[in-house]
Amino acid sequence: MNRGMNEPSRPSLLERLSSLLTREPGDREELVHLLRSAYARNLLDADALSIIEGALNVSEIQVRDIMVPRAQVDFIDINEPIETFIPQVISTAHSRFPVIDQNRDDVIGVLLAKDLLRYYAGQEEFNVREMLRPAVFVPESKRLNVLLREFRASRNHMAIVIDEYGGVAGLVTIEDVLEQIVGDIEDEYDFDEASDNILPEPGGRFRVKALTQIADFNAAMGTSFPDEAADTVGGLVISQLGRLPKRGETLAIDGVRFQVLRADSRRVYTLLVDKPKT
Repeated sequence: MNRGMNEPSRPSLLERLSSLLTREPGDREELVHLLRSAYARNLLDADALSIIEGALNVSEIQVRDIMVPRAQVDFIDINEPIETFIPQVISTAHSRFPVIDQNRDDVIGVLLAKDLLRYYAGQEEFNVREMLRPAVFVPESKRLNVLLREFRASRNHMAIVIDEYGGVAGLVTIEDVLEQIVGDIEDEYDFDEASDNILPEPGGRFRVKALTQIADFNAAMGTSFPDEAADTVGGLVISQLGRLPKRGETLAIDGVRFQVLRADSRRVYTLLVDKPKT
């Protein structure tokens, strides 16, 4: 239905922002302040503000801040029979897997899960090595805005992260980068970014981020877990199980009960911990 000739049209988002930004912001902090003022005045909704701030933040975030750590990467060894690693492909449900030649620092390519359909189709002389796509390597210090631009230009979706010595530190995907802009799916166990890594819960329990350093966890909880095999609480749980845990799974380590509150097929995010009785 057309508007009446005398009925004013609703200003566009660009027009509303232009009315707010009557002068050019002097720096990034001032720009963010103006955008938040726009949100407070209902010129922007919460989702739009979050996406704009995320797009600004990617230029300040490095790959090491968001990568999947080496200990949580699902590698495939080229020397294993295909029958051995196919159950891993099915259970993890990733679309891409870094392939190594025995040593985790020797990544020789990337296997796309869809290429395994040729094996199920009964293709003769199926050779995994011939199926590999070239692996892309990026340093831990690369900024996310640069990485995203490279992903788009090369049409790659995954990169292997290397440390200053050339060893594999982890991996990063285009989805990991985009989540920094649009955010991931929140649930009741998500933490606010500004909150502490360890938060008290009713009943004397604690909600703990899996990336909490073991030394910090020990200091807060009065425990004495070693940090030789793993640096983080999530790594401690994974090393005890010998695999990635599932959401809701519970285990006890030296009398301390850990329950996995949030996890996916690639990493652990949040744990519920019963503080040991003294």
